[in-house]
Amino acid sequence: MPLPLTSLAADGPRLSPIVAGAWRMADWGWNAQQRLRWIEQCAELGVTSFDHADIYGNYGVEALFGEALALAPTSLRERLQIVSKCGIKLVAPARPEHRLKHYDSTAAHIVASAEASLRALRVERLELLLIHRPDALMDADEVALAFEALRAAGKVAHFGVSNFTPAQFELLASRTPLVTNQIELHPLQRAPLADGTLDQLQRLRIRPMIWSPLAGGALLTGQGEAERRVQAALARIAQRHGCASATIAFAWLLRLPSRPVPVSGSHRIEALREALDALRITLDAQDWTEVWQAATGREVP
Repeated sequence: MPLPLTSLAADGPRLSPIVAGAWRMADWGWNAQQRLRWIEQCAELGVTSFDHADIYGNYGVEALFGEALALAPTSLRERLQIVSKCGIKLVAPARPEHRLKHYDSTAAHIVASAEASLRALRVERLELLLIHRPDALMDADEVALAFEALRAAGKVAHFGVSNFTPAQFELLASRTPLVTNQIELHPLQRAPLADGTLDQLQRLRIRPMIWSPLAGGALLTGQGEAERRVQAALARIAQRHGCASATIAFAWLLRLPSRPVPVSGSHRIEALREALDALRITLDAQDWTEVWQAATGREVP
């Protein structure tokens, strides 16, 4: 079912309004044909954008995805938008030279990581490349040069960041165009609602991407006091709208005027359908606040 693509920024990439996350693919235990079928099913639902990072699966997920994608016809591959991230260096068997986890935002590492992702994914271009985490040693001018080199070579179309504060975003954006900030946001992680992150992006007319929109599943199955309060609120609102609780969790994000683009991390196609159902629901201010109140345990001031 075709879905209209949505622009992250005025001159940014066009992605599906819900993005499929591949973070856990190495844990799914699937063969290449099963992985391809998942990609096909996502595309059949209109989810044609896929979120990756070089480090996912201890540097293995991009290759798993690429192996599956190589089995697909060209017509499918050409419909997909691939997002990846770089800048974190993990201690892993695949990287024996890393003594400890650290960050690297040098031009050499950004370019090498992007090129490695292209090889692993078996694609010729990334639609979007993000700096995965803020790096205290980041030289904004050097990052801008790396971005421009990758853009000029036709290897990456657009660039953004992930987990950046407003000040960190502003610094890098002063040197090179950025089209998104991929952040964690859900009723149990509300900091971006108050720390200026979403205000900045709305001012710039740049849409955030949202990772972990269900709090790693805690919004549906968590046993903490706040989790149970949120689950009850989601269930009440879901009953009123005739949908799943997960759908309301996504609708809670989509109600924000910064117009977030959530990343669904589940391999279950039914979970993806529940996320997509949120595109047809607009929560009113009372529904939205009911979830916020459940998460905080208090009324709005």
